[in-house]
Amino acid sequence: MRAPPEAPTSYRNGIGRDRPRPRILAAMSIEIFGPAQRALLRSAGRVAAETLAHVGSRLAPGITTADIDRWVREDTARRGGTPSQLGYKGFPAAVCTSRNEVVCHGIPRPDVVLEPGDIVNVDVTTGLDGFHGDTSATFFIGEPSPEARRLVDVARRCRDMGISVVRDGVRLGDIGAAIEELARREGCSVVHELGGHGIGRVMHAAPHVAHHGQRGTGIRLKAGMAITIEPMINLGKRQVRFLDDGWTVVTADGSLSAQFEHTLLVTREGCEVLTALTDQETSAVPDEAPEPTVARGSGPRSLMSGLAERVSRIGSLHVRRSR
Repeated sequence: MRAPPEAPTSYRNGIGRDRPRPRILAAMSIEIFGPAQRALLRSAGRVAAETLAHVGSRLAPGITTADIDRWVREDTARRGGTPSQLGYKGFPAAVCTSRNEVVCHGIPRPDVVLEPGDIVNVDVTTGLDGFHGDTSATFFIGEPSPEARRLVDVARRCRDMGISVVRDGVRLGDIGAAIEELARREGCSVVHELGGHGIGRVMHAAPHVAHHGQRGTGIRLKAGMAITIEPMINLGKRQVRFLDDGWTVVTADGSLSAQFEHTLLVTREGCEVLTALTDQETSAVPDEAPEPTVARGSGPRSLMSGLAERVSRIGSLHVRRSR
């Protein structure tokens, strides 16, 4: 989440209480998490994923984005967490709701009503026991247009492509290049102004994870780092505009935009997807793994049907990458 220029200093480091001095990579102050901290990251990621699943299962035409905000607050509290976004740099809501041409950081409002044919991204970040989990998905409201369906599929695949590259020793530019190459092959574009980030004791930490770039450039990831992969994919051109509210980002050409996000823990052989709704471990690339946060329709055969019933089995997903 991008901070406005004059954000209150009281939220400079997000939400999260002080902990004993961590192991830090000095060059960029990137924390390498040990076993105890990794367990806390898993718990925070699981709760964020559960809340996203709960909210996603309730989306339908006629719902307002303010309803989504209320549901996130209620469900997060019920699971013992706090909405990390609420008050962060002055952000006024507990969730970002980004509809159609809104790229990210959409502010929930009672006068924004979801209509048939819309797509909407719901971005949930949960604080739990001093650590944070961050995840989002783009959902269909009713029957999507062929263009919207294609865009949402490309956005999910771009996230998964980025995840498939992550492992100890890989450079950030390798991740960004893989994501943008896929988007371009599919006739879409990647937003350059915003990207993923480190996460852990604060919601946003170093490093910045660009979803574009050149292979062989950028810092090397180390096992024990936690990052997000969350490419914003536009159906039209990549350029964006920042609205006067200081938060909302929209496509400059008015085209549709979609996004999917996971929180990851870097491992020596790949990564652990901390916000995946699955209890299965896989050695395959993520496209072959069960996809929990898919877009949904409003009918009984929705792809999201049964998701709430699977919440009790949520666990992290391990992705191992062949060298």
